[in-house]
Amino acid sequence: MLVRGRYRAREAAGSGDIARAQALRTRAFGLAEPDCDAFDDICTHILIEEGEELVACYRLLRLPPGQIDRSYSAQFYGLAGLNGFDGTMIEMGRFCVAPERRDPDILRIAWGAMARYVSSSDAQLLFGCSSFRGVEPEMYQDSFALLRQGHLAPKRWLPRVKAPRVFRFARRLRDHRPDMQKALRAMPPLLRSYLVMGGWVSDHAVVDRQMNTLHVFTGLEIKAIPAARASMLRAIAT
Repeated sequence: MLVRGRYRAREAAGSGDIARAQALRTRAFGLAEPDCDAFDDICTHILIEEGEELVACYRLLRLPPGQIDRSYSAQFYGLAGLNGFDGTMIEMGRFCVAPERRDPDILRIAWGAMARYVSSSDAQLLFGCSSFRGVEPEMYQDSFALLRQGHLAPKRWLPRVKAPRVFRFARRLRDHRPDMQKALRAMPPLLRSYLVMGGWVSDHAVVDRQMNTLHVFTGLEIKAIPAARASMLRAIAT
């Protein structure tokens, strides 16, 4: 358990806790049907609570080298390049915060709990799908142009197109100069956190109508995290 201020982060203790996380995900993602799938049974679930109230959650899947095709993300992206990644990988998924909550300390403790888990697992790569709400890419052209400009994955790790509907922003927005303020304002907070730590993304976004999102594959090599950011995460995690 990790406690910071009025929030605590802990691993789910059983099916009741997982059901609470699924209920929060359903509400936060605005879904008509309960948000649950087979990955819930094989993941570690992290709950962020204030007292007895669940205010945020996410799930983690630990994968040894060469097994990234077992991940949730592999349903949507061709990840053959990352099969050659030499190190333990952790997929972070279904991150959400209660819609009425705006406290940045929630994201901080979430990353602190993540840093503790990564350290205990000796993981070398953190990855997942970072989602923009809605399926109309025109709303996020500045954000996608910014991703194209300086945050694409290294060629050896670059995810390939696999999903039937995608927005190829690296091709489509070659001549679009992003407005930085608009780009950052429209970008999901989780994705911004990945980027400031040295994270990278796929060159296309998947159009996921089931979840009503556009998402990009996001990777973060642990050794690439700037020293100051790494120190900050360690401080939160201890």
